[in-house]
Formats: sequence, structure tokens, C-alpha cells
Amino acid sequence: MRPLLLLMAFLLDPRTQAGEIIEGHEVKPHSRPYMAFLRIKTVNRTRCGGFLVHENFVLTAAHCQGSFITVILGAHNIRKHEKTQQVIPVERIIPYPGYRPKVNDIMLLQLRRKAKLTAAVGLLKLPRRGQQVKPGMVCSVAGWGRVDLNTTTDKLHEVQLEIQEDRQCRARYRSSFRNDTQICVGDPKKNQSTFSGDSGGPLVCDKRAQGIVAFGKKDGKPPRVETKISSFLPWIEKTMKRFQLHRPD
Repeated sequence: MRPLLLLMAFLLDPRTQAGEIIEGHEVKPHSRPYMAFLRIKTVNRTRCGGFLVHENFVLTAAHCQGSFITVILGAHNIRKHEKTQQVIPVERIIPYPGYRPKVNDIMLLQLRRKAKLTAAVGLLKLPRRGQQVKPGMVCSVAGWGRVDLNTTTDKLHEVQLEIQEDRQCRARYRSSFRNDTQICVGDPKKNQSTFSGDSGGPLVCDKRAQGIVAFGKKDGKPPRVETKISSFLPWIEKTMKRFQLHRPD
């Protein structure tokens, strides 16, 4: 009788019905040293993620733009002033040319000064040219976004997500999904996903960044869409080289 009552309580719990959107876990502090927290000055958005790809460049989503952005590296709990943290203002906000939401959602941030590489602050490798993720691959995404529809977190969380067939996102997002520049991520049979506040964070497969958290439905249910980094490698490399020649003061 007791197991039956427990089962009934589980089924009737509204939180269980809603499902935890990320349903991941808190990571070991500073075990993802490439992660960047973006503090954005804007009316509508206050937080995004990103990742360090060069000592003075962070890669993120273009919809994370604002009039002023500060990058926090080496953070685990963003509400605390941890000794490992490096707080660096952004010198240049560089969205992809002709940026359009849900089309080419990628942006580079040039830092005002170089990040100091430490045990808590490190670089994440970009994909090799021609490298592609395939359906069935399991990758990870980390962020400080909501862990369910109503709950925020100050500590870095991570979730394992499976790459899906393109048809899953075509059915869910129709013309908003473009397989040449986007990746379909997250098993629709599971309540595991990225959500609000995770935008700009990296999809990491085999220790390389393959995607950038871009968009999804407001209910947070998978699959969701990530920007395919491999499609933008020439622009990333050209842009970093160009602005390295015009170093910030």
C-alpha cells in the first residue's frame, strides 16, 4: 500500500508534472574553467553564458547583446566574490555580420585585457574544420540558467544532452530551424534541457565546443536549437586575427 501511495503522490505533484527543465546536476567547482558568466546591461536580459576561446575573446550568442557587458571568468557561484574570479569588461561586442535572430546567433566579445589562465580559468577548443556532430552523440551543456520553470540558480549546473535528427527540430520549429547553421539537441522523451539564462553557453562534445545555446520553446521542453560553430569557423578565426591587430589599450 505504501509504494502505491508514494506513486500517487509523485503523479499528483505539480512540480513533477511540469518536470525539471534542465534536470542536470551541479558541477564540481571550477571543473569547467572555460565557462564565462556575462553580466549584461540591458532592459530585457541580465544574464547569459559564454566560453573563453582565446585569452581575450569569449564566444557567445548574438542575442546576448547589451549596451555594456562584463565577463566573469573562474566563477562557480556567481553571487559570491570567489578568489578564483576574474572580472573583465568587454572592449568590443562583435556579433556576426548581418545578425538575425534564429539564423546566425553567434557573437565574439573582445575583453579589455587578457584573461590570466589558471586552474579555474582556461580555454575551450573549437571544432576542427569539417568536424560534425552526429545524431546519437551525447554532449554536455553547462550554465547558470533556470533549473525549472520558476527556479533560478547561482551555481554552475550541467546536463548531458543527445544530438537529435534534424527532422525533430524541423517538426518543432518549422522554418526557424536551419540544419546548415544549427544543431538539434535534447531527447524529446526526456525533461532534460537548457533553459532561460543558459543562452550563449557551449555544447561540448569530446572536449570541443560544437554548439552555442540559442533558442527553444518557452516551455523549455526539448529538443532545442544550438548554433553550429563549425559553420562559422572562418569568421571566428578571421575576426579574432583582425582585432588582435587592434589590441585594446
